[in-house]
Amino acid sequence: MRSPSDAPLALIGYSTDAARALREAGLLAVPVPDDDPAAVLDACRTLRFVGALVHPSREVALAGHVDPDPDARRVGRVDAVAFGREAHGTYALADALMDAVEGSGYAARGADALLLGSGADLARALPLLRLGFGNVGIVADSYPEAERFARDVPAGVRAFPVGRRDSALASLSERADLIVLTGGPVPPGLLQPYHTLVDLTGQASTGSSGAARLDLTRLPELRLVRQLLHATGQRYRPEDVTDLAAALA
Repeated sequence: MRSPSDAPLALIGYSTDAARALREAGLLAVPVPDDDPAAVLDACRTLRFVGALVHPSREVALAGHVDPDPDARRVGRVDAVAFGREAHGTYALADALMDAVEGSGYAARGADALLLGSGADLARALPLLRLGFGNVGIVADSYPEAERFARDVPAGVRAFPVGRRDSALASLSERADLIVLTGGPVPPGLLQPYHTLVDLTGQASTGSSGAARLDLTRLPELRLVRQLLHATGQRYRPEDVTDLAAALA
């Protein structure tokens, strides 16, 4: 792949090896210091960088120094930045996750979902609700926390906030078609054969439950495509960035 722009792409928190991989693919990428986010972003704009990719370890630190889009603001993380008059941040994982679910062929419209998380990580799954789910259970460590996330559910989706130890969790899970795990463990016995699991932690096991697992193997490529689109304005195909996604992992 080749980018028509000569403007460099900043890499915040990434190694020189990552920059080399991007340059070999035709993108002029330069690692920049990441110890002072505000100063780095100002310098990148002054030096006319086109945008920046942000390493996962720096996503939270950068979030408070850019103009974030709604998904980035909700989750409190930024993984790509576009430079203009201001530094515009996005959390590309949100749209990439939607791409992954749609690409899997899963019939989301009208289905019921259960979002199971711990703390702010629940916000990572909320964009999925734009796919047309009917009812959604929001499960957090406490009821007040779940209720806070339920306020961000799109119009037309009925939200039912519960805590992990709430007795209502069992009946909500029985009605759910899709279980989305963003953090913490899956409560014993919650997964059933009729469930499909989306595991964003990479650590959950379906065990002997018989539950299906939605394939997220292409998520890194889908995310990188979205990051590059935001940071450079250029569109790439997921199959063209497989090696790059591995190099940036």
